[in-house]
Amino acid sequence: MTRLINVRPARRGRIVIGAMPILLLALTYAIAAALRHADNPADKVLPTVAAMASAAWRMATQIDPVSGQITLLADTIASLTRLGAGLALATVTALTLGLLLGVLPLARAIFGPVITVIAVIPPIAVLPILFIALGLGEAAKIALIAIGIAPYMTRDLAAHVAGLPAEQFIKAQTLGANSWIVAIRVALPQMMPRLIETLRFSMGPAWVFLIAAEAIASDVGLGYRIFLVRRYLAMDIILPYVAWISLLAIAADALLQLLARRAFPWAHGGER
Repeated sequence: MTRLINVRPARRGRIVIGAMPILLLALTYAIAAALRHADNPADKVLPTVAAMASAAWRMATQIDPVSGQITLLADTIASLTRLGAGLALATVTALTLGLLLGVLPLARAIFGPVITVIAVIPPIAVLPILFIALGLGEAAKIALIAIGIAPYMTRDLAAHVAGLPAEQFIKAQTLGANSWIVAIRVALPQMMPRLIETLRFSMGPAWVFLIAAEAIASDVGLGYRIFLVRRYLAMDIILPYVAWISLLAIAADALLQLLARRAFPWAHGGER
């Protein structure tokens, strides 16, 4: 008798099985929208698939007479630029501090409590402070993303490095390595796969902070557009924008997974 715990679908089977719930949800929505519009053709809560496709096509092809740009393209570029800058700043910060705190117990004792305190502060609560200190421009939005995810990434990386076998550090010191060499030659290579994994798990919160910042103070961006059209109950625009953000997030996650497998195959069972 085959136990359920031992059932492991093949790659193609996983794709098919994983797609079924998504298709079921899409079908359920299409049926619900059609029924609502049969009762009330002016309903805006559940726009039909055709209405959303028309709105998405309009946003993706027509030039906005005010900005002179294609709306969806301009929003996407603006949001991805902010997100990329925030993620880069958070990654560099977490890499540096995580390595420092993980390798040096003294640094962990000094800076660990401060990072813990910062990590438990809700980043959205800091947003007004950032706007006051940095203005309503790009700096505040990028800083919110970095502040929102860097403490978590730092704590995770520091814990990972601190949890490496102590024998590795002892052997390196026995061979004459100083603290710098131990950090760069022993800890850092084993830290890099974890860095990519931590960055993957931080993508979701990063998108949340980006959308929040754009909704409050921005004139272009995916979050700005969603909160702009909500006053008109334009669900035919909001839902495609949400779907587009989801596709961008999925693509970013897939790219990070591919990078991890290609750059560090030894950390993924040799898979490429």
